[in-house]
Amino acid sequence: MPHATQVRCTSEELVVSLNDGRVISVPLVWFPRLARAKPEQLSDFELLGEGEGIHWPGLDEDISVLGLLEGRKSVEYRASRT
Repeated sequence: MPHATQVRCTSEELVVSLNDGRVISVPLVWFPRLARAKPEQLSDFELLGEGEGIHWPGLDEDISVLGLLEGRKSVEYRASRT
């Protein structure tokens, strides 16, 4: 299973480098807490486990690498679209 090795956020994307050499990016709007966050909040994250997930303690946001690979959007994003 691929694991995150690096994480960064642009003004529009969450970009995650994986241990198998891939780099994946998803729209930041998929994760409303991240989309509303300040740059310093976005840079305050930790990798969970061996990189299976990403946690932003100040934003109470957790994202799994598997979820990113499967294209899963946050529950908050999906709820705002219904």
